[in-house]
Amino acid sequence: MKKITFVVMAIFLSLTFYPGQSIAATSKKDKPATEVAINPADAAKVKVLEVRLNEINDMDKSDLKSAEKRELRKEVRSIKKQMSELGGGVYISVGAIIIILLLVIILL
Repeated sequence: MKKITFVVMAIFLSLTFYPGQSIAATSKKDKPATEVAINPADAAKVKVLEVRLNEINDMDKSDLKSAEKRELRKEVRSIKKQMSELGGGVYISVGAIIIILLLVIILL
């Protein structure tokens, strides 16, 4: 009888510490937003690359041969690489902007 009560208490105790809430607290939505500064000349190139990526994504790839699909994958990889090189601007987090504004207000 003592064993059964001990097992039942252990089950209830383990259920009270269910980590469901701790998983929900670490969602990816909590990341701060960032702003990216891109040159206007590079912005046009990025726009062209985005249009091409959208065209590739909208294609019906079911009738393509494996060699054609491989070429499309290579093209997508090269486009993404070019976009990361062009868009690699200065990232400023929202927290950093707030701190900079507070320092400017205090100093002036």
